[in-house]
Amino acid sequence: MDPADLIAPSSPLGYPAPYALMVVLKVFGFILHMIPMGLWFAGLPIALLLRRARDEEVRTIGTRLASAMPVLIALGINFGIVPLLFLQVAYHRAFYPATILMAWHWFGIIVVLTVAYYGVYLHAVGIRRPEACCPRLRQAAGWIAAVLFAAIGFLFTNALSLMTNVRAWPDLWARTSVAAAPLGTASNVADPTLWPRLGVVIGLALLTTAAFILIDAAYFARPATAAGGRAAGRTAFTIATVGFAVFAAAGTWYVFGTWSASIRSHMLGGARLPLTAATALSAGLPWLLIFLQRAGVRPGLAAATGAAQLLVLTLNAISRQVVQNAELLPYFDVTAEPVRTQGSPLILFLILFVAGLAVVAWMVRQVLAAPSPQRQGG
Repeated sequence: MDPADLIAPSSPLGYPAPYALMVVLKVFGFILHMIPMGLWFAGLPIALLLRRARDEEVRTIGTRLASAMPVLIALGINFGIVPLLFLQVAYHRAFYPATILMAWHWFGIIVVLTVAYYGVYLHAVGIRRPEACCPRLRQAAGWIAAVLFAAIGFLFTNALSLMTNVRAWPDLWARTSVAAAPLGTASNVADPTLWPRLGVVIGLALLTTAAFILIDAAYFARPATAAGGRAAGRTAFTIATVGFAVFAAAGTWYVFGTWSASIRSHMLGGARLPLTAATALSAGLPWLLIFLQRAGVRPGLAAATGAAQLLVLTLNAISRQVVQNAELLPYFDVTAEPVRTQGSPLILFLILFVAGLAVVAWMVRQVLAAPSPQRQGG
């Protein structure tokens, strides 16, 4: 069977907005999603480990990180709706066949996420109100949630890798179907790009967690102490070093071990070479800024670290988008679909999206402006 036979047909309705606008919103939404996603993917198990440290200041870092998880997860889920929406609209011809092949895994994410969310809340409530939850239950709930979030990360990476691994669809369909009806039990674990892509996600998540620890110590942990700043600097540097190493190793494996000759030529030639090089080298900038704070957090450098990590996530999101289009191009040109602009829902979406971002910014500002309990008492 020709893999192209399994590609979904073009929608008779066409795109509701120009492709360029949809892909910009998709990438922007994905960047916003990657920030809290990295914190629950890598930050939650790190928080659980830090809370078992001997150093009281390190335990405090773990407590603050774990206590923030319910809010971070809520933000990550809501921000994740935006890229998923435009992924379904702009890439429906590949997205739906791939998720039909692994339908049970895909729908299972909802169940896994629900259980994980309850586990995080149980752990966070147990931290804030120890009398309401026994320590063993609180600890077990935290670790169960961490494992489930790791499973969600794997399932998402699996599905999005399968979306562009079109050549594998006929074999997966033949092996997991009855009377030509797919059972929805396929998996993309044989795809050589899956594991290094997952490694890149882990490396980025570790770097995001390290940057968050510094920003939290510099701007949110009030009143700040010198000992707390030193502990945050040491902890963030250790996490960032591991994250940088994982990102570099997985990225090298991904580019030179799994890219086809056509994709490598596409990404390492012409105007795309600077993008590829910047994406590969960008992780060194937040690592360097964290290195400079290993002996203590400095607010200016902490803010610069956050900006540098945002740049890393942005470059990775853009590069992944370019590669995704190149992988699908032999089967169909995602940019060539007809456009029949639907102005009213598009305008409403943009208004609500901007309003939502404004609310999140206001919430963060209120947290920054709020006096600490110690100052209130004084």
